[in-house]
Amino acid sequence: MFAGCVTVLLQCACIGLVPIGVRGIIRVNVDIRHLRSFLVVAEELNFTRAAKRLRTSQPSLTRTVNGLERMLGAQLLNRTTRRVSLTIEGERLKTDVERLLKELDSILDIGGAPARLRLGFTWLLPDTWAQQAITQFEADTHVQVELVRRDEVFAGVDAGRSDIAVLRGELAHTGLQAVLLFRERRVAAVRRNTPLANQSRIHWHDLADSPLVVNTVSGTTRPELWPANHRPMMSTETTNFDEWLEAVAAGRGVGVVPISAAYRVIHPAIRFVALEGAPLVPVYLVFPRQGSHPFTRQFVSAARRAALPPHTSPPLDVVA
Repeated sequence: MFAGCVTVLLQCACIGLVPIGVRGIIRVNVDIRHLRSFLVVAEELNFTRAAKRLRTSQPSLTRTVNGLERMLGAQLLNRTTRRVSLTIEGERLKTDVERLLKELDSILDIGGAPARLRLGFTWLLPDTWAQQAITQFEADTHVQVELVRRDEVFAGVDAGRSDIAVLRGELAHTGLQAVLLFRERRVAAVRRNTPLANQSRIHWHDLADSPLVVNTVSGTTRPELWPANHRPMMSTETTNFDEWLEAVAAGRGVGVVPISAAYRVIHPAIRFVALEGAPLVPVYLVFPRQGSHPFTRQFVSAARRAALPPHTSPPLDVVA
């Protein structure tokens, strides 16, 4: 089965690779080796290294990629004597091929070792909910959960680098399905030996007078959460939780984070202070609308049966 080639359905409206005037589904016969070869080149951005990974010659690999471009009628790579880079069409195809080959490998693994489910996250998983959900899922399905931390907005689930992800904060991605699990309280992270660190609790609106350190990738708190006429100034932007933590410790400003951090993180320069009047942080399970992992629903079921973490509120709805 699938011995020679695979019929690939390219959604022209999404990736725009087939140069025709009619939008729709175009059926293109593409050899699997074309897709795998392109993906390795797209990852390496170097034909010599890619050929070594594929255990083929560089001229042969070049012919394979050139053939794929001819079949699709699109330039996927920019090539110069010094560097290789992806075109816009190449970037889009790379994302689609990653997901397609993952699904194909799963189909062809019939009778092999149990498939893994990659659980993506951007920083700390909620205790002890995560451990209970994973244990229950593995007992139900005998499928092992692989934990994948990625400093990306959607923890890799939008690009096929994880199968399902735990994400915090409001989401905006039409290609993903989101199931609301619970809502977490927020706390303030302040540098020790400052006036705010001496308080037992801080009101949400009082933070508007302090500079704010913001994690722009996986953080949940931005100035826009405050009223437009009284909101904090963003003093520092970071791209992951560790950078955010150290920026607060260095006195760049105040941070706001879900309460999970207060129970998991010990930093000698930071004190976590309770917040009054702060909006709750939604916590979601997120997975692709189409082509999701075959055990996605079982993991969602296990996640819903796990006990809620401390200081959280139960879900009120499911977000489509």
